Amino acid sequence: MFVSSLYGQETYVLVRFLLRRGIGVTYLVAFLVAANQFRPLVGEDGLLPIEGYVERRRFRDAPGIFYLFPDNAVIGAAAWLGVGLSILAVSGASEAFGTGVSMLVWGTLWLLYLSFVNAGQTFYGFGWESMLLETGFLAVFLGASDVATPTVVVWLFRWLLFRNMFGAGLIKIRGDECWRNLTCMDYHYETQPMPNPTSWYAHHLPDSVHRGAVVVNHVVELAIPFLFFAPQPVAAFAGLATILFQGWLMVTGNFSWLNFLTAVLAFSTFSDALLAPVLPITSWNTATAPLPFQIAVWLLAAVVVLLSVRPVRNMLSSGQVMNTSFDSLHLVNTYGAFGSITRNRYEIAVEGTHDDVLTDDTEWKAYEFKGKPTDPERRPPQVAPYHLRLDWQLWFAAMAPSPFRHPWFVRLLGKLLEGDESTLSLLRTNPFPDDPPKHVRAVRYRYRFTSPEERAETGRWWHRDRVGTYFDPVSIDDARMRESLRR
Repeated sequence: MFVSSLYGQETYVLVRFLLRRGIGVTYLVAFLVAANQFRPLVGEDGLLPIEGYVERRRFRDAPGIFYLFPDNAVIGAAAWLGVGLSILAVSGASEAFGTGVSMLVWGTLWLLYLSFVNAGQTFYGFGWESMLLETGFLAVFLGASDVATPTVVVWLFRWLLFRNMFGAGLIKIRGDECWRNLTCMDYHYETQPMPNPTSWYAHHLPDSVHRGAVVVNHVVELAIPFLFFAPQPVAAFAGLATILFQGWLMVTGNFSWLNFLTAVLAFSTFSDALLAPVLPITSWNTATAPLPFQIAVWLLAAVVVLLSVRPVRNMLSSGQVMNTSFDSLHLVNTYGAFGSITRNRYEIAVEGTHDDVLTDDTEWKAYEFKGKPTDPERRPPQVAPYHLRLDWQLWFAAMAPSPFRHPWFVRLLGKLLEGDESTLSLLRTNPFPDDPPKHVRAVRYRYRFTSPEERAETGRWWHRDRVGTYFDPVSIDDARMRESLRR
């Protein structure tokens, strides 16, 4: 009875194969991001130095390796160890030596990434960080390739997928009125954090298509999720609808690995019988898992049930908050996105000059960022599932007319005045390759997509109008700079 209830009648060997490979790819991208960006953003001398995490948090509230070892060398070693283990996960080598080794590899991946998320402060404050941790923790209990896939774990993946999708639907229908009057797509493609190469074209689709897209969004996020728990093939149909929906979001925007990982989770709605005709995998021989592993799986299910109480209460509350963790290990979280849609797009242009004395004739040269709009003639790039963390935070910062709530921004300017190579690695171009500028400033613009007629005439993807000064010109000798660089 114990074993049959654990595994059920359906088998999920191929489902596990897809889940593990997809989660492994996501981990690989996440650790590459950490290896390239964590130290200049949150390292010992980063824009938000890691000592702030250690000083302002208690270990039990934000546990992780870097709380004990807030050192750049440890950060780098952890990131590249994560990359190596992710490659083992993607290749399937992590599963080839039994359940114990499999759990060790996947458990280490989870622990390493938990350390990055809990120490990452503002730059790691995104819902897909907790989503990867929750997904990665469940993956620990999928078992090695020589044992049957526990059905209960597959259903826990479906429960995570349900909370992800249904929470997103609820936050929208309760939030911005444009979700109720079907006009959100009039603005979304243009004002989303980081448009991609097709966003301009999607923005100029007919109004009827935009209205229909909002209706589809409500159906996929508010109705389809209940079918994840239906018998086959209904559950698989719901999963396929979710995958296609996430695919459209990936085609029209850069949302890190949010949409990719959600599509991966949707594989949990399939079964081996449905996947066998399309997956060329013939080795299906599996044995019943050892009793200690079975007990661990049921303990996992019990923990998820208990930790689901607060996320469910939040999801059903009229005061629903999105993308929140209720435990320091990020085991069961609440999700949601775009409860409100911005109507205008603002961007911050950071500029510098070699002039010692500033005049009306001073020539300012702009730094260009890797993902966010700066040059109106540059086509929006495709960067997802890679995550450009500084670019995303600049999108948030530009919503306000000053950096009052974003203290890392002043430190960013200071780093540019120093010509700091680590910080410059986060940018696409440095207009001062030989010597750092004497002064920098930040200008705030309102951006909008050009019309088809404007683009045909000018070749520009964006039109922009200056709306103010975000940060007045400043030099390295300014007291604000010296203070920010001492932190």
